[in-house]
Amino acid sequence: MINLNSLIDLLQLEQKSSHQFVGQNYKTAWGRVFGGQVLGQSLHAAYQTVPKDRKAHSMHGYFILGGDINIPIEYHVDAIRDGRSFTTRRVVAYQEGKAIFNMSASFHLDEAGADHQITMPNVLTPEILLSDIQQAEPLREKDPERFGRLMMAHPQVFEFRPVGKAIYLETENKPPFSHIWFKTKEKIKADTALQHQLLAFASDYGLLLSATLPHRKEFEHQKIYYASLDHALWFHRDFEIDDWLLYAIESPSASNARGYARGSIFDRSGKMVASVAQEGLMRKFK
Repeated sequence: MINLNSLIDLLQLEQKSSHQFVGQNYKTAWGRVFGGQVLGQSLHAAYQTVPKDRKAHSMHGYFILGGDINIPIEYHVDAIRDGRSFTTRRVVAYQEGKAIFNMSASFHLDEAGADHQITMPNVLTPEILLSDIQQAEPLREKDPERFGRLMMAHPQVFEFRPVGKAIYLETENKPPFSHIWFKTKEKIKADTALQHQLLAFASDYGLLLSATLPHRKEFEHQKIYYASLDHALWFHRDFEIDDWLLYAIESPSASNARGYARGSIFDRSGKMVASVAQEGLMRKFK
């Protein structure tokens, strides 16, 4: 991904009919469609079919098949319900007639009510931290092949500053907790719908890897196949994707070659803006 405009263009689908859309693919280094791309594009498709006064408050998706980055994705939106305050949509993504992803999303009018949240973790601020790319810089000479792979897989549109060592550089087993500051590198003026789509794209980074923290010694010497299985995202409050957000992640469980992780996202002021949960495959190559 070259810049923010290219990511926005990727998320903005071509509309074929009132409820059918087509999207292109982010050319990943690993050769499969990136889950965050499908999350963002499916949310964009759903947003095109709901009233302008509705905001997404939750989305729940299942990754069914690994997508081919060389084939455009067709998104079909079902208008499940249009209520007085809630609107529900189902989106199915297809390649060559086969469903590769499905998602349900709910949209809600702004409404006054009870308001509370948990406290943001007390961690180092992003200004004094190195980015994950800066942490990986020593590999440029030590292991240029691995450094090249990491750079190819990195979404250059976003900057990530881990609190501690970047997970993909970790070689020691650690408790399954991680904290990552992130934002877009470029400033942007975006409406709520686009803010949500960009966050959906970014929310797939670092989440499943947090489930590997108790197993880094073992995984360092083995080839592991990773794949997102499902992904849920709740939008609690408004935010700006071009200002620092803290992704506080924990992995309560891993079993049966699957890792489970959940995260809370806070803005700089400590406001909790979103919650995320994901289960993914962590299968050893035989």
